[in-house]
Amino acid sequence: MNIQSKHHPIALITLFFFTVICHLQEVCSADGNNDWLQFLGNDGRGVATESAPLRWSRDENLQWSTVLPGRGWSSPVIAGGRVYVTAAIPLKSVGENTIRDGSNGEAVENEVSEFDLCMLIVDLDSGRLVKRVSVMVQNDERPSRMHGKNSHASPTPIVDGDRIFVHFGYQGTACLTLDGELLWVNRDLYFPPTHGNGGSPILIGGKLIFTCDGGKDPNVIALEAETGEVAWRVHREVEAKKTFSFCTPSVIKVGDRDLVVVPGSDVVQALDPVTGEVVWYLHYTGYSVVPKPVSVAGLVVLSTGFDQATMLAIDPTGTGDVTDSKLVWEIDRNIPKTPSLIAHQGLIYTISDDGIALCIDGASGDLLYRERIGGNYSSSPIIAGDYIYFTSETGKTTVVRTGVDFDRVAESDLEERTLATMAFSEGAILLRTDEALYRISH
Repeated sequence: MNIQSKHHPIALITLFFFTVICHLQEVCSADGNNDWLQFLGNDGRGVATESAPLRWSRDENLQWSTVLPGRGWSSPVIAGGRVYVTAAIPLKSVGENTIRDGSNGEAVENEVSEFDLCMLIVDLDSGRLVKRVSVMVQNDERPSRMHGKNSHASPTPIVDGDRIFVHFGYQGTACLTLDGELLWVNRDLYFPPTHGNGGSPILIGGKLIFTCDGGKDPNVIALEAETGEVAWRVHREVEAKKTFSFCTPSVIKVGDRDLVVVPGSDVVQALDPVTGEVVWYLHYTGYSVVPKPVSVAGLVVLSTGFDQATMLAIDPTGTGDVTDSKLVWEIDRNIPKTPSLIAHQGLIYTISDDGIALCIDGASGDLLYRERIGGNYSSSPIIAGDYIYFTSETGKTTVVRTGVDFDRVAESDLEERTLATMAFSEGAILLRTDEALYRISH
């Protein structure tokens, strides 16, 4: 750059401040503090650094609510001042009711035979529904059978730069721009579902990784994020009586190596994200595994799912079959079958499906407290600042202080059914219910 000598000092000062401002903007953008880019936040740990409201009601701290079309239990993600969720909107009805009662825990038939599987874009400041983007159509060629606590749009999207990936389980996966332009669709990975779709994808090293644990031949898939083509496929080497599971993988660091930890029916595998190589695996007894595992105190901790959930802590430094060599500790009471585990500052926090909160020392497995909060739970807890948020299936949120002593500090109740997990942005909470999306903020 040429600077005339007459204006040299002023120009240099201007250039200096311009450079500093640009650098600060780049740091803020790269840090992504205002965004919530995937299930359980930017790093998938379920921890937000900023504090948020502890209490709310229809008259307090409720900034806006927006009724959403269709139905879906994908959790909100936030990027660039917009909120993104997926939804399944009925197109062709074959009965009077949308969904039969599935409260008995069995799979139910949908009374709608065709759905528009779409992405919804909502303005973060105003709550205005900006756009509905049709991604793919679910029809009679791909059965719509699902559990009463599931939806046809349950996996949470994931944002990467100017792209967003939406996943509809056995129906397919797609990549779009943040404005909703479709970049690619992959519908070649159909597998026979049991109870519908569930687990969310993760993104690492240009690979979009998710589970395909259906009624038979369970496996893990990696797609090339740029093209949607299959990068690798890993079959589950198990003889489980029930092969279906719905777990979201986790990324852990072992030495200088990244591993993708993927629980499923009767087995957890640690995979190389580039090649899909199975680095180690551990067998247990369990199926319909949902909770996302965590990394804490140098261990991997997970839940084994149904019927009797057990929490297992595994030393992740092994290779091959580590079933008999790397199990460090286990707990078999009040372990969640559906909500994910949250690890923070060496402690593990959980909520069982029937409302028992646990705090556990991550290194030793020592139980620090067991307290009944009450209610039934499917959404995962979230930590914001110094508090843990537990949201029940009826929309009641209990806030507990972090730490080794149980301290219930607040309760708020929207009195609307919810199975989705909260998202956080700039001290605000985004909460999705059966009918609407809410922004809760001071």
